[in-house]
Amino acid sequence: MAISHDPANASLAHGFHAVAPGDLAAVVTALEMREPPEYVRRLQPEPDVPLQMVRWTDCEAERYRLLYRRIGAPWLWWSRLALEDAALEAIIHDPAVELYAVIDRARVEIGMLELDFRTEGACEIAFFGFVPKATGNGFGKWLMRRALQRAWRDGIERVWVHTCTLDDPRAVAFYRAQGFEPKARFVEVFRDPRAAGLLPADMGALHPLIVD
Repeated sequence: MAISHDPANASLAHGFHAVAPGDLAAVVTALEMREPPEYVRRLQPEPDVPLQMVRWTDCEAERYRLLYRRIGAPWLWWSRLALEDAALEAIIHDPAVELYAVIDRARVEIGMLELDFRTEGACEIAFFGFVPKATGNGFGKWLMRRALQRAWRDGIERVWVHTCTLDDPRAVAFYRAQGFEPKARFVEVFRDPRAAGLLPADMGALHPLIVD
């Protein structure tokens, strides 16, 4: 799941806050780095990884959604599923957005990287992930290195990413290990994508669907 803007500074009072039936609430953590880490600046041998990155320059909306669902459905990624074709393609075809599919040796698409340069001086790692069967193999470090090599270009002063409590619980620790530092947290409340018909009801088993 991703947002297209920096988090607001507003804060909630301590205590319980009602969430309407059919809605979900998530705590979002935004992380950033202000200079490339040493492991990105250095050229050094890397372990052989049986993957390639392929730039998608003219990806159709439905092809994008297919990979997006395969990666994000278990974590209830929903924001791009709520867009009409024209709105989605306006983003992923924007010259300031770089979209990559990660493919394995069988030429199967198993991961995604999306870099958003639409804000001057900044790059957002908007989407980053693998299908469930490809996680736990060290591929995340490989992909992050390549993400940062592409993100840190002339004129970029800040690279940022965010994750939330619906995502893999290891995500914040992973991003910190790659050189990001937490800068803000906030609460996002939104229509449950299962209740909205964007995802099957059996997705996100750790987050019960409550509609009434």
